[in-house]
Amino acid sequence: MSEEAGALDRRFELTARGTTLRTEVLAGVTTFLTMAYIILVNPSILGAAGLPVAAVAAATCIAAGFASILMGLSANVPLALAPGMGLNAYFTYTVVIGMGVPWPVALGCVFLSGIVFLLLTLAGIRQMIVAAIPPHLYAAVAGGIGLFIALIGLENARIVTASPATLVTLGSLKEPGAALALFGLVLIAVLTAWRVRAAILIGIVATTLAGWLAGIVSFAPQPYDLTAITQTAFKLDLAGVFGLSGSHGLGLFEIIFVFLFVDLFDNLGTLMGVTKRAGLIDANGQVPKLKRILTTDSIATIFGSLMGTSTVTSYVESAAGVQAGGRTGITAIVTGVLFLGATFLAPWAQLVPLAATAPALILVGALMMAPLAEIDWHDPEIALPAFLTVAMIPLTFSIANGLAFGITAYALIKLLRGKITKTDWLLLVLAGLFVARFVWLSAG
Repeated sequence: MSEEAGALDRRFELTARGTTLRTEVLAGVTTFLTMAYIILVNPSILGAAGLPVAAVAAATCIAAGFASILMGLSANVPLALAPGMGLNAYFTYTVVIGMGVPWPVALGCVFLSGIVFLLLTLAGIRQMIVAAIPPHLYAAVAGGIGLFIALIGLENARIVTASPATLVTLGSLKEPGAALALFGLVLIAVLTAWRVRAAILIGIVATTLAGWLAGIVSFAPQPYDLTAITQTAFKLDLAGVFGLSGSHGLGLFEIIFVFLFVDLFDNLGTLMGVTKRAGLIDANGQVPKLKRILTTDSIATIFGSLMGTSTVTSYVESAAGVQAGGRTGITAIVTGVLFLGATFLAPWAQLVPLAATAPALILVGALMMAPLAEIDWHDPEIALPAFLTVAMIPLTFSIANGLAFGITAYALIKLLRGKITKTDWLLLVLAGLFVARFVWLSAG
């Protein structure tokens, strides 16, 4: 081993974590391919709020690239970040369109939520929240995220579609996209069964090529110029956020709270699930370098708002890279570098269709079921909160909701059984906050 390779090994603990540089690079490429859809989806959603689409495309790539590289360098975990789905829809349809808040003011709210995140992390409060969550809910979150990822993949492939009668139903498997996805799923499953480390990456590339050869994939790039980012970069309006005498009133505090609350628990859920799958949880059930991970997440949101995009958060698709063998920060760094490269070629992300990445998400979802075996399903005190966590994540399309139901149920059962101790005070506080959140959502 050369001196440079040895230094890289020591810096990122490659040997200690049972991985290699080649594996980490492949994992990073895999993660990027499963996340690349955000380059197209985020601009389309924020564009409805009036933000320039080309500018948001550039901001999305730059924010995701910066955040993922920072996560890899600072915390050495295979966790990639990008503007979060769900939060971008809340930004557009609730805050800007629903409440009439100008998008620069909404970006100011995202910026302030990132600042609050950072302060909570530096004060150790976010770490305390992680420590208050019992180990069996960590396993439940991992399983719930697995179902969530699989559902996203099945929906992207049009194998599962919406139904007014039964909520969801089987789509038409004769549709080209569904057929292409099934081809990719079989290919990736067989390669995985043969223990091919690059199975997911090979599957995505092969499915994309098959789609092109079959004429299924169309490509019509939109006009794009990297300088477009100047239309959103540093355009946030902090003065508007503090102008509470205006028409928005205390609703601005509500906006900041939602950005803060949802990102906090979505991030924690993703963090628990992905690190659990990667085998990075220590003997005490804790995530190493947790403060660095959470600090990076906070900085990512602040940076993203400055570039001109909604809240940046950890992505559940990072599990695809973990399944491909990613165990260190090199995976996240490679993903970040590819996002920065995509800044120059953002429209070309359409080259990889959703039907090609859907099989990877489905397979990863299946493999993330393993931690559920660690749960004592014979103990109702553990089983019910765990089940609610697993079920509500995919059924409500929210990691935060799954955690909310699981933590609230666990705290309530312990309380009613008289098993609450002084050390459980934060668990009760979290449960109380979740109950208040449910009441607030119901009132809304």
